[in-house]
Amino acid sequence: MDCLFVIDYQKDFVDGALGFPGAEKLDSAIAARVREYGPGRVWFTRDTHGADYLNTREGKHLPVVHTVRGTDGWQVYGETAAALREVGAVGIDKVTFGMDVTDPAAAAALPESADRIELCGLDSNICVISNAAVLQSRYPEAQLMVDARLTASFDPALNEKTLDVLAGMQVEILHR
Repeated sequence: MDCLFVIDYQKDFVDGALGFPGAEKLDSAIAARVREYGPGRVWFTRDTHGADYLNTREGKHLPVVHTVRGTDGWQVYGETAAALREVGAVGIDKVTFGMDVTDPAAAAALPESADRIELCGLDSNICVISNAAVLQSRYPEAQLMVDARLTASFDPALNEKTLDVLAGMQVEILHR
């Protein structure tokens, strides 16, 4: 099966607490890709924190409260949110950069098998690359891909370096 994973395309990463210029420009293209894949082939992650975020390991390194469950910033952004609803995409909440495939809820939500996995979303250098590694371990025979037009980072130079690292991990980089 061919699968699409939309990684953390949430309001706080687009125009909220950790948003950056240009992140909003991915919205219509990600939404279009979601619709291309269609029902039964799309998953999405949500970075999900609690009120205690600043006391966590991540919060101590990145002391900016963001994507707290149930807040506006936790919601998926814009047209992408509508597209995910339209195709009945499966959501996976995660408390750190990559999905925890040992978590029973996450494991149950993931596809049984995958031949081809495309990832898109934010931020390329944190959560996209982390989830690429997780998915590569979970589906060792699947071909992973990242479309360079559908991911970004707050730091464009770091985004380019991340695409290089992904390519080194045998992830195919599309449209670079």
